[in-house]
Amino acid sequence: MDQNVSAHPVRLYVYDLSRGMARQLSPLMLGKQLDGVWHTAIVVHGEEFFYGGGGTQLGEPNSIVDLGFTEVTEEIFMEYLSSLGESSYRGDRYHLFEHNCNTFSNEVAQFLTGNKIPSYITDLPSEVLSTPFGQALRPFLDSITISPPGGNSFTNRDRPDSAQ
Repeated sequence: MDQNVSAHPVRLYVYDLSRGMARQLSPLMLGKQLDGVWHTAIVVHGEEFFYGGGGTQLGEPNSIVDLGFTEVTEEIFMEYLSSLGESSYRGDRYHLFEHNCNTFSNEVAQFLTGNKIPSYITDLPSEVLSTPFGQALRPFLDSITISPPGGNSFTNRDRPDSAQ
C-alpha cells in the first residue's frame, strides 16, 4: 500500500426533520410507528455534504453513524461531487420518495467506503407509501416541487484554489 495514502473517517449525520412528531403521530396517521422523517448528510474531510450542497443549518444531528474509512482524497471527492451535481443530483432531479438526500448519502457512502447507509433510512419512503394514508397522500406529495438548497454546487469554500 502507498504510504502517502491516508484513511479518512466517513460518518453519516442523521436528522429527524419532524423533530419528534413522526414518533408521536405516525401510529395514528399510518397505523405503524416511525421513529423520524430522516434527512442525512455525509461527513468526510472535515465537512458535511448533502443533496444540494454542504454544511447544514439543522443543528446537531439526532445520531451519527460511522460508515468506515476512505482513501479517496479530498480533491477526487470534490470532483466526484461536482460530477454528481451536474448529472444525477441536479436540483431539478430531486424527488421526495425516490431521489432525495438519503439516496444521495447512500450513493456517496458506497463510493467512499463500499458501505450502504442503514436500511431503516432508505426504506422509509416505501414504508410510508405501503400504508393507506401514504397512498392517499402520494398524488399530493408527488405534485410538490422541491429544490434542494444550494442547487448543484459542491465547492470547498475554505480552499483558495476552489472554483466558486
